Amino acid sequence: MTGPHELAEKARALGELRGAPAADPVNVPMIRHWLAAMGDDNPVYLDEGLAPPAMAQVWTMAGVRGGRDGSPIDEVLAELDAQGFTGVVATDCRQTHHRYARVGDLLTPGTRFTELTGPKRTKLGEGYFVTWTVTWYDQAEEQVATMLFRILKFRPAEKKSVYPLKPAVNQDTAFFWDGVEHGELRIQRCEDCGELRHPPGPLCPSCRSTRRGYTVASGEGTVLSYVVHHHPPVPGRAAPFAVAVVELPEGVRIVGNVVDCPVDAVEIGLPVRVAFRAMDTDRTLPLWTPREP
Repeated sequence: MTGPHELAEKARALGELRGAPAADPVNVPMIRHWLAAMGDDNPVYLDEGLAPPAMAQVWTMAGVRGGRDGSPIDEVLAELDAQGFTGVVATDCRQTHHRYARVGDLLTPGTRFTELTGPKRTKLGEGYFVTWTVTWYDQAEEQVATMLFRILKFRPAEKKSVYPLKPAVNQDTAFFWDGVEHGELRIQRCEDCGELRHPPGPLCPSCRSTRRGYTVASGEGTVLSYVVHHHPPVPGRAAPFAVAVVELPEGVRIVGNVVDCPVDAVEIGLPVRVAFRAMDTDRTLPLWTPREP
């Protein structure tokens, strides 16, 4: 029987495998959408026809219906799944940008399997770290960007009653999770200038004050943007599920799952209301459900 390390050596020996070129060249509409979603007002991109460097992966993503070319990592991941290492969490993503992608460039990815280490004991469970690199080339075979990507494939805990994706709680976020346990959606507030901010942090981005309190939000909002997650599997979640950026009337945005409705009913502008749901005996999460407009 071929194990994950043997398959890893086979994948490494394949070297870099080229995928299909992007379905569309680098274009202004997609750059404009990205800038709006990221809140990036830098005029250089649209003025000079340049794509933000962080968009490198966007141009060759196939989407839900598009399918994708085979990759040298597919057999390794499939074998780990078969051995019960079905949990997955990203651990590293390092990008090197050789030049800006320009409007009109047609990018092609090349994927190279890099490393498999494990089994390792982690807080999530026993697992393997899988590493690969993707390089994007333009139509003249010039390198545009390179990304090292590493994931942990782990064996989820057998206790079904334990929610495996507990958020980290520290001195900056404890007030928020205490509020959730009491059925309150708390938003951090600067005690000097009064500005609200989320996610919480130790320092006010406006006046640099370290004095902080909180206000209790109304619990209502609207969907500003969303994604429907299909793959990879997420422990404790049944795919597909919708994850939204919800804009609150208090002026901040918060990320959470949209529940109690089909994923194809989620849309931008959907009015939602917070719902506090117990994920196990130790953790309650704020989720979002549709409400009447």
